[in-house]
Amino acid sequence: MKKLALKAISLPKVHKEKPRFTLPQGIKIPDREKLVRMAFLWPSLLGVGIFFLLPMLVVLYYSLIDNPISHNFVFLDNFIALFNNDAFKTAATNTLTFSAIAVPLAVILAMGLAILLEAKIPFKSQFRTFFLSPMMVPVASVVLIWQVLFSHTGVFNDFLSIFGVTPIDWLKSEYSQIVVVLLFLWKNLGYNMILFMAALSNIPRDLLEVADMEGASPWFKFVQVKLRFLSPTILFVTILSLINSFKVFREVYLLTGDYPYGGLYMLQHFMNNTFRSLDYQKLASAAIVMAIAMVIIIGVLFIIENKFGKDVEG
Repeated sequence: MKKLALKAISLPKVHKEKPRFTLPQGIKIPDREKLVRMAFLWPSLLGVGIFFLLPMLVVLYYSLIDNPISHNFVFLDNFIALFNNDAFKTAATNTLTFSAIAVPLAVILAMGLAILLEAKIPFKSQFRTFFLSPMMVPVASVVLIWQVLFSHTGVFNDFLSIFGVTPIDWLKSEYSQIVVVLLFLWKNLGYNMILFMAALSNIPRDLLEVADMEGASPWFKFVQVKLRFLSPTILFVTILSLINSFKVFREVYLLTGDYPYGGLYMLQHFMNNTFRSLDYQKLASAAIVMAIAMVIIIGVLFIIENKFGKDVEG
């Protein structure tokens, strides 16, 4: 009986676990979520590499050689020749002057219009429509309007002749940049205004109510509350307006052609004419200089916004 009882009692079998493979220290297998993220990210990275980084490297290479045939490395000789080129100096001076005038005006006027339309004024919707309508007008139509207004026999000269003013060929005079600045503002103010109106609607109302209860003046509320909350939008609108000011070549080209009056000869004219003459070294050098200038300006804008655009809570 004891033998039968011992046979009935079966002890559990002990299975020896097989040793698991372990990776060397510091090496980890990416989880599925990381693989999925990388799968979605790679097409974008590939597109940026092919269509942006690779052409930029090609442009940099062409700026450092003497010509596309011999490919002799000349280092900074192309840049030195570029800065000694009178056409480039004229184009760079005109472009910087235009941007220095047009960009601050585009930011300040758009912000002022947004604040004005935020208040309770009559015909608010009509004003909004008036400033937004240029966004729907093609560039060619805008240029046609400006030619009718500012040509030598245009509407503006007819109006000034009533007061005995001699007609002026506005696009071939010292006022030519003012004409283009007006065109730039008319074309871009509406979009900038919409961005500022969206930013103003996101300002916490309780902060403005507390400022009213404390007896704060409108100027104090604007500087200490609104302006600080608007700082990211101001930075974005400034960068956007700066980029658009460098692209004003379309309008100027349609108004005046390849070789306009000296005051309207922009960097884009210089680069377009250089491309037609197939001077790749000069064109590549100008593109590199233009890119570096844009990076420096935008970097300075970010530093200024980071220093002065703190949140109210900070």
